Amino acid sequence: MIHTRKTADVGLLFREIVNATLVAPSIPEHAALRVAGVGILLNTVVQDVFLDARKKHSRFRRPLHRLAQIVVAAMRSQMLLAIQLVLSVVAAAHMVNGCQSGCNDTIPSTIPSTAQSATALSSSQEPVITAALVVEGQNTGPSTTNGTCGSSNGGTHLRKASLRSIVCGNTTSHCGAGCQSGPCNGPVDVPAPGPSPAPAAPVPGSFDIVGQSGVPAMHAGVMPNGRVIFLDKVENYTQIKLGNGQYAYSAEYDLATNTAVGLQYKTNAFCSGGAFLPDGRWLSLGGNGPLSFIDDTVGDGFTGIRYLERSATDPKLNGQGWNEPGNKLSSARWYASAQTMSDGSIFVASGSLNGLDPTVPANNNPTYEVLNNQGISNGVSVPMEILAKNQPYYMYPFLHLLNNGSLFVFVSKSAELFDISTNTTVKTFPDLPGDYRTYPNTGTSVLLPLSSANNWAPDIVICGGGAYQDITSPTDPSCGRIQPLSPNATWEMDSMPEGRGMVDGTLLPDGTVIFLNGCNRGAQGFGLGADPTLEALIYNASEPLGRRFTTGASSTVPRLYHSVALLLPDATVLLAGSNPVEMPVLNPVAGQPPSEDYVTEFRVEIYTPPYLQGGRADLRPTDVRVSSARLVADGGTFNVTFTPAASASASASAGIEMGDVSVVLYHGGFVTHSLHMGQRMAVLDTVGWTDGGVAVGGDGNGGKVEVEVRMPPSGNVLPPGPYLVFVLVDGVPGQGVFVSVG
Repeated sequence: MIHTRKTADVGLLFREIVNATLVAPSIPEHAALRVAGVGILLNTVVQDVFLDARKKHSRFRRPLHRLAQIVVAAMRSQMLLAIQLVLSVVAAAHMVNGCQSGCNDTIPSTIPSTAQSATALSSSQEPVITAALVVEGQNTGPSTTNGTCGSSNGGTHLRKASLRSIVCGNTTSHCGAGCQSGPCNGPVDVPAPGPSPAPAAPVPGSFDIVGQSGVPAMHAGVMPNGRVIFLDKVENYTQIKLGNGQYAYSAEYDLATNTAVGLQYKTNAFCSGGAFLPDGRWLSLGGNGPLSFIDDTVGDGFTGIRYLERSATDPKLNGQGWNEPGNKLSSARWYASAQTMSDGSIFVASGSLNGLDPTVPANNNPTYEVLNNQGISNGVSVPMEILAKNQPYYMYPFLHLLNNGSLFVFVSKSAELFDISTNTTVKTFPDLPGDYRTYPNTGTSVLLPLSSANNWAPDIVICGGGAYQDITSPTDPSCGRIQPLSPNATWEMDSMPEGRGMVDGTLLPDGTVIFLNGCNRGAQGFGLGADPTLEALIYNASEPLGRRFTTGASSTVPRLYHSVALLLPDATVLLAGSNPVEMPVLNPVAGQPPSEDYVTEFRVEIYTPPYLQGGRADLRPTDVRVSSARLVADGGTFNVTFTPAASASASASAGIEMGDVSVVLYHGGFVTHSLHMGQRMAVLDTVGWTDGGVAVGGDGNGGKVEVEVRMPPSGNVLPPGPYLVFVLVDGVPGQGVFVSVG
């Protein structure tokens, strides 16, 4: 990346451009890199010139900024066209994992070195699914008209990925809206259900705007100190400046004061993944390259590992920045997912090697690696078949650790059980009917609350999605629910009242799921979302099929791409973000390509669920205390003491009963791009019950109650890390208490 910012250095930049065009001309893939290098260097020149002019002529700052945007956008569009043309020729020559009829479909055993070398070509843009060129008459295989595709159809499937692109391949990931290899005139074998009415919830909950996030909320998590961390990419504007004069790209949000302070990091965390370590440190994994023309203090983040430490007992850690000691991932990963395992290790999967066209396999990293319980990579990137086969829909897969130690992996429409210890696929599942469910048409995936009632067996629901990566894409209203360890696991289909993409599914302490954020039209990417979905949807998994959704209150704040939703320690839900533009834009600008109708959102909202609305807030148990701050998932017990509200039971004269009380453990994980990586909840068994050792049951007048509860039997149910203990009385949760599960 070029560091100079003076117009006098244009000659030097020109020489670098010339040199960049002469690199390895005999290698086909390098044609794309040469074009990309020229475009990025020219882009840097233009932005540097305008930055310099804006500094010298402050009264023209706004017009100059807009002019710079126009010039850079024009250059960038031409650059992308050139890159797409070159990459399409390369793809047509190689056709790896993108077979048309007559080609062989193989999975690369190693990461292409040419793609690794491209990581220096950093950008603030998103990966856009374009395509190989499709030549008239080239596809001679049988027509695919039933919507299911697969290898039985001769390996010839074409899918519309946007208004301008067709993606070739031979898996179900290459089927969907738009023409396949023949006329699209037949019904699908298993159609997904359309929208279904969701009656108004008797108590809808409510939204309130409470503060400003300080930085765009691309990633977020709730820390053991009870505060929220927002993590963003390098931007040319945020609300907070650091002591070094640069803008902050991460912030710590104090829920007590609704204020944010900036945090510094060393490498660009753009579209990273993440997880908690057993000791409570929060990890951000992967990212994107430097944007030195904006901030030369932030380096390449493609292989970055960032640590953030917070404590429930040590306030000196509050406000401290990210720690990056220098250890790296084994390979570049942009849009990677992560899951903490039972031994505290971190499974990290997928990602782009360089941010270039994901329809070209050389740009992709369909592998996984494992970090130990200190967040140190084992240094090996292992090919993963489900990711390779589902390219270009391979990024940000859904991952859930199951109670038998296997991983449920879902990407595009495909799902499997994967055994890390043997590097094998244990079981594959039927494809989920409907549209694409993962990036760039992400819906959401939720592992429903676990309990001993069914031996901690997993139950997973996936909702929403979309057809292709364009603002015109319809979104999918359907949901699929599956018990992956059942002998004959199949998808049970349900639906929301409207299509929804970029939706966040967040578990609540009462076992329901709240669906928030997103849009009814479009896809993930800058300027590609429209028709915001403002209403909260409440999903009750215990209700019969067709009666699980009710409609809650509606927000007034559109939250599209790069939004988050988090369960807080007080059992409310925080909403933040929406930054669907390449660099922050504060006021909508009509008629812009890509769209700037919805721009950067700093407002923070709190959604108060029905269980705390109105007078029910007065029924909360208070003074919740846990007998130990360190718990172990080994089947042992611990005690929870609390004070019930005087009117908490329907029969106050008899006091509350053991059946009125439930205790749950909740882990919020790492939230980004509608993925809640690592999110899980366990409902604990109550095995003992005392009232201060005097009598069974509460006294109905606010006396102390102590319950003994049993932990799950293994770390497969509750992997190590920080958790919140919630006590509920008659379905009303008290304030959560942080504990560490080991």
